[in-house]
Amino acid sequence: MAQELIARVKEVIQRTYNVKSIRLDIGGKADFKAGQFLAVTLQNNPELKRYLSISSSPTEECYLEITKKITESDFSQAFNQLKPGSPVSIQYPFGKFILGDPAQDITFLSGGIGITPIRSIVKYIVDKNLGTDMVLVYANRSVEDIVFKDDFDAMQKIYPKIKVAHVLCEASPGFKCIPGLINAQVIKNEVNDYLKRKFYLCGPPQMVEAMEKLLTQELAVGKANIITENFQGY
Repeated sequence: MAQELIARVKEVIQRTYNVKSIRLDIGGKADFKAGQFLAVTLQNNPELKRYLSISSSPTEECYLEITKKITESDFSQAFNQLKPGSPVSIQYPFGKFILGDPAQDITFLSGGIGITPIRSIVKYIVDKNLGTDMVLVYANRSVEDIVFKDDFDAMQKIYPKIKVAHVLCEASPGFKCIPGLINAQVIKNEVNDYLKRKFYLCGPPQMVEAMEKLLTQELAVGKANIITENFQGY
């Protein structure tokens, strides 16, 4: 059952030029599953309410983290003004975009800020050393848009069963990536055993819809092996 409380901003982290993480102190250990989301209300104003994925893992017990792309919306502008000590009203947890059997090999297909719940799940698996085999295919416009790049680089160094493939519209000299967009051939190349895997899709709604269609129609992946989250936090 979801609980409602007033949290206070503990730390603000600039992730990219237009993405920020806010770490919240909730006065104790957060009770949620990796991949879930929460409702956030700012300035005690019902019009400044959004649903955001939790980007921290339950293993990171000192805070609850939410991460957002900063846009011109009123909510984004209020979010961008948060500072340590600022009060934030939250309700959590919600959502079923969560890890199933850790013995099941999985592939994440993500775009942009849709990486937030995936970061939570991957961090949980790595911290618990669950042995889950993971492939992340992560699409962005450019290397400057990659959220949590340092986190995923660090996790690959300590957890051998994770592979991260970056797909970029604008390739950067010296940065290993796949140019273009995620398509069937990219998945075949990066995930040899894709028919044996569970797929987690998270990103802008149009991307999630396109990826689900690609998996089912072009790669014959069964719908039972596809878990989706249409990211709401724009």
